[in-house]
Amino acid sequence: MNKPRGLNTKQQFVKRLFDLFFSFLGLVVFMVPISVLMILASISTKKFGIFSQNRIGVNGEFFKIFKIRTMMVNIPKEDFITLKNDDRITPFGKLLRLYKLDELPQLFNVFFGDMSLVGPRPDVPGYADKLVGEDRIILSVKPGITGPATLKFKDEEDLLSKQNNPKKYNDEVIWPEKIRINKQYIVEWTLFNDIKYVVKTIIN
Repeated sequence: MNKPRGLNTKQQFVKRLFDLFFSFLGLVVFMVPISVLMILASISTKKFGIFSQNRIGVNGEFFKIFKIRTMMVNIPKEDFITLKNDDRITPFGKLLRLYKLDELPQLFNVFFGDMSLVGPRPDVPGYADKLVGEDRIILSVKPGITGPATLKFKDEEDLLSKQNNPKKYNDEVIWPEKIRINKQYIVEWTLFNDIKYVVKTIIN
């Protein structure tokens, strides 16, 4: 069996040009909305409206992901599993998360080269950095704002909320399926597919 390959140099170059152009365009269009949402989130959470968090990036290296703050930080939580009715989320935060507006600052991550518009979602430590064997092909590409696995599990928080043991369900069902989907995405990568996933994200 042939070992699955990541993107070649030409494909990486084309993907980066795509990311640079559309992340710059997105920042021009959404800079004012991001600023307004940041101010409203600051009022809602009583903390600075943008927060950063360590995530696992390309080659397993850490980077800081940017998001609009949607949670109250003074409510303790044992893990990073977020449920639909998580009591950390503010009412305004629920609205942001419903329409994925809290993800808009990640356009900066894409522009600066930490992320891609399309790719596997960046994970907290303990998941992607623990991949072994052929599964580590996922670490050969930059994590993305959207992608096929993200679209399939767009209602992940709602799905997890219905489980008796959300973390176990995530680790044993959702995470393995994400690995499968993301490996297939990388092996079958085309610019057309990236455009398709971006369009699907916008219209969904």
